[in-house]
Amino acid sequence: MKEIKDFNDIDIRVGTIIKAEEFIEARKDSYKITIDFGLLGFYNSSAQITVNYSKEDLVGKQIISLVNLGYKRIAGFKSQCLILGVVSKNAITLICPKEFVPNGTSILW
Repeated sequence: MKEIKDFNDIDIRVGTIIKAEEFIEARKDSYKITIDFGLLGFYNSSAQITVNYSKEDLVGKQIISLVNLGYKRIAGFKSQCLILGVVSKNAITLICPKEFVPNGTSILW
């Protein structure tokens, strides 16, 4: 079982999606996404969220993401953060702030 101290190093932030494009090289339907995290800068991510979201729906949307996990190469693309969502009806629904908050704001738990 994990202890609360195991979560102390996790950095969860709010960011705004500024670019979304089809990730045709990926094995599963995905988008390549660029996110603005304010003072942290811009991060890229890959997300399998094509069922619930069009590229146009995503641009300007604020999301919640883990930003300090390092990066993972996916079909040659450097994914630098993990966008958070929940599985709903066999598709992913993004976890988003209800109201606008500044990019880079930390999520408290």
